Amino acid sequence: MSIIRVEDIAHVRFAAPDLQAMRAFLEDFGLACFEQDGRLYARGGDGRPFLHVTEPGEPGFRGVGFRAERIEDLEVLARAEGVAVEALGEPGGGSVVRLRDPDGFPVEVVAGQSKESESPAMADPVRNTASAKPRFRQLVRLEGGPAHVRRIGHCVLNVADFRTSEAWYKERFGFLTSDEVEAAPNLPLGAFMRCDRGDKPADHHTLFLAQLPQKPGFLHAAFEVSNFDDLMLGHQHLKARKRTAAWGVGRHIMGSQIFDYWKDPWGHELEHWTDGDLLTAADPPQKMPVASLLAVQWGSPHPMLAGRMAPKPGVLAFVMALQLRIRRLFRRNPKGQAA
Repeated sequence: MSIIRVEDIAHVRFAAPDLQAMRAFLEDFGLACFEQDGRLYARGGDGRPFLHVTEPGEPGFRGVGFRAERIEDLEVLARAEGVAVEALGEPGGGSVVRLRDPDGFPVEVVAGQSKESESPAMADPVRNTASAKPRFRQLVRLEGGPAHVRRIGHCVLNVADFRTSEAWYKERFGFLTSDEVEAAPNLPLGAFMRCDRGDKPADHHTLFLAQLPQKPGFLHAAFEVSNFDDLMLGHQHLKARKRTAAWGVGRHIMGSQIFDYWKDPWGHELEHWTDGDLLTAADPPQKMPVASLLAVQWGSPHPMLAGRMAPKPGVLAFVMALQLRIRRLFRRNPKGQAA
């Protein structure tokens, strides 16, 4: 049983040497920005005080925040971890418990933040299909501009040891596995994990931990937009603004969401997504091959698999599996000890 159960992701934090350049990108991405106490904050349409924070400094990831239902949950977590519940002291107020995960990533758990009224969402269009034609004498006329970001949905981290990090997050926050990704049978390299909200629907993943052949670090954060038209309008706007595309548009296999990835001016990837899977605590975990992580149901192939010289998915899976086995061997046999 976990110490507490978080109900959702709250925010991600970064540092950047130029807050105005970050602001310009985030506004092109569809977030509403404001500055306070020397930091740049960005919010969506869900009424939450902020989803993305940038402080001045050398560019880099500065942590992820999750939301607990009650301040009493923070008190339970703080006692178990031997830390204090602190005043958050940022827009929306509230309280926070600050921790560090096994890789040293800052992790915040917040509660008690004020929430403003949600802004109106972009209307879902009536669509004609081959089997039904409800849109009669109604023309489609879409207004260009940035996508309408509603909320933050998940964060993806590359970790040094997947099982160690998985246990740390599950034991503290109650995450459930939706899909465990295997490089080879019984050789996991990561998992898509969702919040345990009982019978209430939860996103397929709020946190994805991956043990990829690179140093631990931030991989991407994802933000939900109104619908498919909104995502495509956002894609067109970012392209017109000459922002750096990372991957998309396409539909993932695990999570099923339609996705579109872009890079901020310092290379941090942010994803627009819509139409993702929703699960409850009753849905059992699944095991999936690494090929399903890189493949799409339709759309742009992963950049690693694009181009004439792209390796085949089976080759990538073999390399990842070999890397994991070598790491495990060295952990069992530290330097200077006989194998």
